[in-house]
Amino acid sequence: MNHLLILPILLPMLMGAVLLVAHRMGKPAQRVLSLLATWALVPVAVALLLLAGDDQLRVYALGNWQPPFGIILLLDRLSAVLLLLTVLLGGFAVLYACRGDDERGPNFHALFQFQLLGINGAFLTGDLFNLFVFFEILLISSYALLVHGNGAARVRAGMHYVVLNLLGSSFFLIGVGVLYGLTGTLNMADLAAKVAAADPEQAPLLAAAGYLLLVVFALKAAILPLYFWLPRAYASASAPVAALFAIMTKVGLYAILRVFTLIFGSAAGALANLAHELLWWLAALTIAAGVIGVLAARQLQVLLAYLVVVSVGTLLAGMALGSAAGLGAALFYLLHSTLVAGGLFLLADLVVRQRGSAGGELLQQQALRQPLLLGGLFFAAAISVAGLPPFSGFLGKVMLLRAVPLDGQALLLWPLLLIGGLGLLIALSRAGSALFWAGSTQPASTADKADPIRLLAVCGLLLGSVVLVLAAQPITAYLQATADQLLNLQPYLAIIPGGEA
Repeated sequence: MNHLLILPILLPMLMGAVLLVAHRMGKPAQRVLSLLATWALVPVAVALLLLAGDDQLRVYALGNWQPPFGIILLLDRLSAVLLLLTVLLGGFAVLYACRGDDERGPNFHALFQFQLLGINGAFLTGDLFNLFVFFEILLISSYALLVHGNGAARVRAGMHYVVLNLLGSSFFLIGVGVLYGLTGTLNMADLAAKVAAADPEQAPLLAAAGYLLLVVFALKAAILPLYFWLPRAYASASAPVAALFAIMTKVGLYAILRVFTLIFGSAAGALANLAHELLWWLAALTIAAGVIGVLAARQLQVLLAYLVVVSVGTLLAGMALGSAAGLGAALFYLLHSTLVAGGLFLLADLVVRQRGSAGGELLQQQALRQPLLLGGLFFAAAISVAGLPPFSGFLGKVMLLRAVPLDGQALLLWPLLLIGGLGLLIALSRAGSALFWAGSTQPASTADKADPIRLLAVCGLLLGSVVLVLAAQPITAYLQATADQLLNLQPYLAIIPGGEA
């Protein structure tokens, strides 16, 4: 048994416990331990990515209880890609936090490690109930991280976030309970086989449970009409927390992809491709609502939060195409949008620090101390977000448009992405003009130059867009193989003895 598979869960869990118990140790020691634990996950994630590259599914049975009776972790190409994305995003976010953001409240680094534990576990679990468990771990950690540093805006946003997600967790349990009552299992591969062989009279209840899970995952992913919690929450969070939260919506999208590809996928008989039509319209409406939010934003962090909403809709549209090409393009866009969004949240904090009382308001007031440096970074990120060459956003959107079939409603994706990209370009141009071009001739007297470590974290994430372009061929090849693997259900069904039949 390859014990490397459990390290992305064990390492943050143990380090989080150490940091929580030894909370009285000095801040430098906490920072060193947190940085070591987070960046130690990078070679582990790279090793798992290479391991998954042979297209073999690897199952880690905890306690050596074999499926479907025990808890399992499952490694495939998709989980390996998302693990590496998570630890890279977390590594740069915690590096940024170590320059003072972790001093705003207690136990920041312990909470950060538990957040990584929940996200990594959600990507690795092969069991629906344990997906719920890891969801709760990451959500509880995110509650505390959201209000870290106090402040009325964070507390208000945190209350909405907590209430909505507790409601979602209740629906999750109900959906899981219905599935277990009907099938007697919660192992995802076993569920896929049981749903495919279900009696016709069970189909309505199984469909109801599937739609209930879709509501839960749509809430986690911030899909319209369940996205209203996101702009306020992300805009009020501290910069490193908001950067890490860039992967949070992707957990909800991952759950949709996993459940509605495997359990309610092409092999589900009468329930095959459940909610496929609905996903397309939800994606289109989410993109439209996100673009409107970006255009209406009058504060930098709110604008960036709505960019996350636009990316969620774009990713869901790629998933809803239902083809290997569409799914591969969506995965490439997922990498791009997560890294650039994380970098922009960190960059926004550097900008706000140099604007004095103006803060993140998109007003032509105070000049920055480093307008060329910060403006150049913002310009490059804005081009990538809007989908213009030569950055990864352009490649991602071209791949998505090429995957659209030449007939049917999916053709609406062309005007949605192109007009939406124009809206993003207008909003980002307006924001850039207000922040970096106009203003008084003198910067705020209290403004300091950007901290080099913070700049390193920002550049590290934004350079991801460049890397995705320079290494586009091997990356797209790996992601296309990932899409092909997800749509080939037989190896997943074969996890359960007799399931492949």
